[in-house]
Amino acid sequence: MTGASKRIAINSGGGYVPGLDAVVTGAVLAASRLGWEVFGIRDGYDGLFFPDRYPDGGWFKLSPKEVENLNGTRGSILGTAARTDPFRIRTLNADNQVEEIDRSAELLSIIEAAKIDTVISIVGASAITGTHALTVSFKLSRKGLQTVCIPKSIENDIAATALSFGFNSALSCATETLERIRAGACDVHRLAVVEVPGQHAGWLALQAGMAAGADAVLIPEIPYDLSKVATRLLESERTGRKPALVVAAEGSIPLPRGVASSLDRRPARSSDLRASLSPLSDPEFGDGARVIERAGITAERVALELQRRTDLETFPIVLGQLVRGGAPTAVDRQLGLAYGAGAVRAIKSGKSGVMLAFQPPDLKLVPLPEAINRYRTVPIDSEFVHVARELGMSLGD
Repeated sequence: MTGASKRIAINSGGGYVPGLDAVVTGAVLAASRLGWEVFGIRDGYDGLFFPDRYPDGGWFKLSPKEVENLNGTRGSILGTAARTDPFRIRTLNADNQVEEIDRSAELLSIIEAAKIDTVISIVGASAITGTHALTVSFKLSRKGLQTVCIPKSIENDIAATALSFGFNSALSCATETLERIRAGACDVHRLAVVEVPGQHAGWLALQAGMAAGADAVLIPEIPYDLSKVATRLLESERTGRKPALVVAAEGSIPLPRGVASSLDRRPARSSDLRASLSPLSDPEFGDGARVIERAGITAERVALELQRRTDLETFPIVLGQLVRGGAPTAVDRQLGLAYGAGAVRAIKSGKSGVMLAFQPPDLKLVPLPEAINRYRTVPIDSEFVHVARELGMSLGD
């Protein structure tokens, strides 16, 4: 098995992260040394489901020559599929109504017909649908797909690995941006409330906030009390330090109270709102479409409440998708190459239904069930939390 020639494919599910092509390069170079063929599938599995969308075909051959000049600064050669779930593909039925159908069996037939032995999937959680792409890979493996997964996430929220691909680049970008915002806010005597990605885990908000010298950081793992945040900000002002920066993960939530004020009531999440609309209100279908945007809600709510409690002039800012762009850091370039090569090594060893996990200093293989249906969150007694408190940062509790 290890010596036989193979045809493997590589795709990317979930959202974009900087430097995805480093993973592709690592896999192609390692596979070429074994004499294996490597193919790229466009936009997750869309290239196989909808080949007519692509003038050059939905999947294509990759060789060392094709990847030698990939630098990861202009998106991914593969594209990503943040929306498509093979088990729930939206279509219009005979009554012109939207319905979801399971096309996973069809997908497996297409892969078999293409004589693809194994699929390497670079996956994370989808920011649009909430579907965990690792779960999709697990379900496909249960149906017979030979697959090895590579974790990617700018929030570093994938269980079973200490460092998801893309997080270090997002952290670097967020830190640099927060430093600029803090300097500008301090100079004009205003308080910036900056929302960063982190629906389920606060790693990006906490680490970037610490690095940028934030006055307060709000994360999903620690429900906040804005009265305590305001008190800490005013205390800092009295001691001569100008409070200028509050960092809030988008998933941070207020401390439960007996009767929540209108400012503390969480708005409907986009998925809930979407479910309440008629199918033709979806942005994909119909002229009556509307945009459902959740980004910025946390920043606006926190900024308004802090301004009322402190009399400091505040302004909300949303980093959102900005941290997904730009060139990857050296750490992610190396990690991406290692993940790609490691996936090929796993296939050579006959492994399937597994995810590569960086557990310093090694890359380990973990079964997909150990990585799905849960998130890697910040322990409230972690060293990062202790250091933040020792630095005088308010965590809202």
